[in-house]
Amino acid sequence: MQPFKIVNLKTFCKIAVSLFVSAHFISTATAQSVALVFPSKPVRIIVPQTPGGASDALARIVGQKLSEKWGQPVVVENRPGAGGNIGMDAVAKAPGDGYTLLMSYVGSHAINPSIYSKLPFDPETDFVAVATLANVPFVAAVNSAVPVTNMKSLATYAAQKPVAFGSAGNGSVNHLLGEMFNTASGAKMQHVPYKGAAPALTDLISGQIQVVFTSLPSVAQHIRAGTVKGLSVTGSKRAAAFKDIPTIAESGFPGFVINPWFGLFASKGTPASVAKQINADVKKVMEDKDLLDKFAALGAEPFETTPQEFQSILQADIKTWAAVVKSSGATAD
Repeated sequence: MQPFKIVNLKTFCKIAVSLFVSAHFISTATAQSVALVFPSKPVRIIVPQTPGGASDALARIVGQKLSEKWGQPVVVENRPGAGGNIGMDAVAKAPGDGYTLLMSYVGSHAINPSIYSKLPFDPETDFVAVATLANVPFVAAVNSAVPVTNMKSLATYAAQKPVAFGSAGNGSVNHLLGEMFNTASGAKMQHVPYKGAAPALTDLISGQIQVVFTSLPSVAQHIRAGTVKGLSVTGSKRAAAFKDIPTIAESGFPGFVINPWFGLFASKGTPASVAKQINADVKKVMEDKDLLDKFAALGAEPFETTPQEFQSILQADIKTWAAVVKSSGATAD
């Protein structure tokens, strides 16, 4: 056995530099190879909300088209709970390789940082913004037996009778929209939080509550069937599939415009080249007529950005909604 030789400082530095360069080359080569073959196995899209809502519907529509393009299964997995935080945390802790994507929206990603005092992840730094999919207006819907026809008459009715509005939980977009309407109209509707938009909608139809502010896709079929009445949409313009439903701004409340975005994020560490490829592939499948027809039927408007633009939108919305949350006094704690 030969004795261990102590090298001089100059030799040691050369060895260290050589090892660093080699490691960097291997890391870069690995990232490049991931991008070149992506995807070489099934991709998961985690939806942090219950089935039946806008996030779920959009994930399944886009996921199917991506699966066809990639020749790989795209599996949609619902992981609801804690206002979306359970599903988001699962993606935050997943490997940063692009094979686990998060179907997120402004409610969970931009509002939760102001609603929850502690989160197990950072909504900005623990995710890579990949691709926006759509802007989806929310709609003020009432039980069909409630004797109102527009937002003004709802405000008047709520001033005379006890009115409860349901939401997907404290601090959700649904909740904040109801509080914003209370402030704008002087109404005093009582908030009833649920564990998701679907159970709130169930109680709306049965008459347990009178109002919900919910995403248009989650209630579209019920509006068409006449089981609930759509009074107004929250976007800047009427939904293409529901031209007879006015905007809240048109209904006497100017400036009341909320048009939430929905999009895909990946885990931190996902190579920029992979995020760019997924973004390009999403844009390509969103040219598909079948997809566009399905989006239109839901009232969803295609919304395309680059990953960099999407990240900037998220950062701006976190600040915007922080002010809304503070004004409402909403909290999940």
